[in-house]
Amino acid sequence: MSKFISVLHSVGREECWILGVPIIFNMKMNSYIYIIGLNSKTGEFFLMELILKSIVMGIVEGITEFLPISSTGHLILVDQFLKLEKPFSDMFEIVIQLGAILSVIVYFNRRLNPLVHEPEKRREILELWKKTIAGVIPAIIIGGTLGKKISEHLFNPIVVAVALIVGGVILIAIESFRKKEKVFSVNEITYGFAVAVGFMQCLAMIPGTSRSAATIIGAMLLGATRGTAAEFSFFLAIPTMFAASAYSLMKHASHMNLLEAEALFVGFLVSFLVAWAVIAVFMNYIRKNDFKPFGYYRIILGILVLILFLK
Repeated sequence: MSKFISVLHSVGREECWILGVPIIFNMKMNSYIYIIGLNSKTGEFFLMELILKSIVMGIVEGITEFLPISSTGHLILVDQFLKLEKPFSDMFEIVIQLGAILSVIVYFNRRLNPLVHEPEKRREILELWKKTIAGVIPAIIIGGTLGKKISEHLFNPIVVAVALIVGGVILIAIESFRKKEKVFSVNEITYGFAVAVGFMQCLAMIPGTSRSAATIIGAMLLGATRGTAAEFSFFLAIPTMFAASAYSLMKHASHMNLLEAEALFVGFLVSFLVAWAVIAVFMNYIRKNDFKPFGYYRIILGILVLILFLK
């Protein structure tokens, strides 16, 4: 194995070739520790701690982003054990969500790209984009006003646990007492419907609530079918997370070092790839099943978190 991996030490930096691919980082920038990888002399594995953490967080984000179980809540809980350094962790947890959201654009490419259709269909898609953007306005206004206070006071495991439990109960109740369905396609959604769901999305600013759960529940309460509610939730996430990620990058990017930038890219890429696979599975699931299992999962996880962090 040593013929594939060599480690060279020089002043202020270390270069590591893994299977012929160079990984270069500045040793003077940070004190991040190698915990996995391969040493050419001893055969022991080592890898940059931060990169490994970003991979784990990317997997968690990719799996949870589109499920109504709160990706932000799960990232906060996982970070209690991985302990990414602030303020990098605040930006990281937002930006890698954009990686997952980009998988929506890839998966629903023909549904969302007006350029690949005839004029009539093109107008229909552009109208859907207008409604989606209208649905983001409440989040931009409320998030811009209260976002800082929410992140300062509510981003902790106890709030996540309570939100998980409350959201789980509501999710089960919605499925148990369904209103009559009257919106069977995202193309039937009105501007009023989009804005109303947009206000529901604002509840997801409370960590543990789940952006997808809030928007899916809101859409179902307004009469959308389960599949239509999920699709519009995904579409609404695109401009929402673009705006949130752009704001976070403008605020924190100048403070990032090279290693953190590499870790952010890795987490972004991993969340995109994992989410791309999860979307297909999730869309197939909701065609045949309801959301009750996710409600039960939320309640059980919330109780376990309360037991763990209230000790």
